[in-house]
Amino acid sequence: MYLSLFRRFPLAALILLSHTIMAQQPVTQGVEMADRLRADGKIWVVVAVIAAVFAGIILYLVRLDSQIGKLEKEIKNQKKDVRPKAQDIDR
Repeated sequence: MYLSLFRRFPLAALILLSHTIMAQQPVTQGVEMADRLRADGKIWVVVAVIAAVFAGIILYLVRLDSQIGKLEKEIKNQKKDVRPKAQDIDR
């Protein structure tokens, strides 16, 4: 089964075989950049920027949802107005 998969999808074969080869070694001393930011007290600046970006994305999505909702209501009302009434058809 694996041989036929590898013949059909060579990229899948490379990914499956290289998965164990490219595994990262555990970090024993910690991440140098994060340690330096924590030592300087700048990690809170990073956290604040990430929080601001996340809050901006959430606000944008909420605003976009409300705008789409308004447009859907307008389209729904226009469809109701366009439909011919039963009494108009008889005439």
